[in-house]
Amino acid sequence: MTILAIDTSNNPLGIALYNNNVVIGEYITNLKKNHSIRIMPAIQILMNECEKTPKDLTRIVVAKGPGSYTGVRIGVTIAKTLAWSLNIPLVGISSLEILAAGVGRYFTGYVSPLFDARRGQIYTGLYHFELGQLKVLKSDRLTMAVEWAKELGQLDKPVLFVGNDVSLHQQMFADQLGSKALFASPTEQNPRPGELALLGAYRPEEDIHTFTPNYIRLAEAEAKWLEKQGKMING
Repeated sequence: MTILAIDTSNNPLGIALYNNNVVIGEYITNLKKNHSIRIMPAIQILMNECEKTPKDLTRIVVAKGPGSYTGVRIGVTIAKTLAWSLNIPLVGISSLEILAAGVGRYFTGYVSPLFDARRGQIYTGLYHFELGQLKVLKSDRLTMAVEWAKELGQLDKPVLFVGNDVSLHQQMFADQLGSKALFASPTEQNPRPGELALLGAYRPEEDIHTFTPNYIRLAEAEAKWLEKQGKMING
């Protein structure tokens, strides 16, 4: 089994090759650069370095969101195209779940991965490892960071926050949760594409033609267009 994992859902761009239970290569950058220009050359470089060809691939795993509307769309489109052209399975994994998996395996509390969604909002969820398996305790959502902090304050275990955007809300979480708020180190903030490959290794495959990203919310332009259409119909 040789898996190609792709994550362009946020600022970090991550690619991994996973072969027979070993991550044989990873490529990660955390830059505000155009993923659509860099992703295919990055895949080609990693494949060449690992001496793999497209015909060696047996599965494509992609981060399906939430995150940047454009970033999520780029990764999913490329993953669908590769899976369809190579006639191999496609699996989509939550972008938040990838973050949680990277830090939570040996942590006995809860993990709250997050991406900033502007205007005081965050994309987040709540995860916990049980017997080596990552469990979803609270599903991925878009919520106000302050409201999320209040909800987590009712829990009986510490919460580990992870993600490059945690620093934007760190003081508020620390104030609300006190000693129950823990924060991942800078070296743990990027989602690991190797974790993405591992998560998707045995998940059920998607229908390539109907598989869509999980934006959680519409892009702002699309939301405004739908609002305008509703006003025209009703008014």
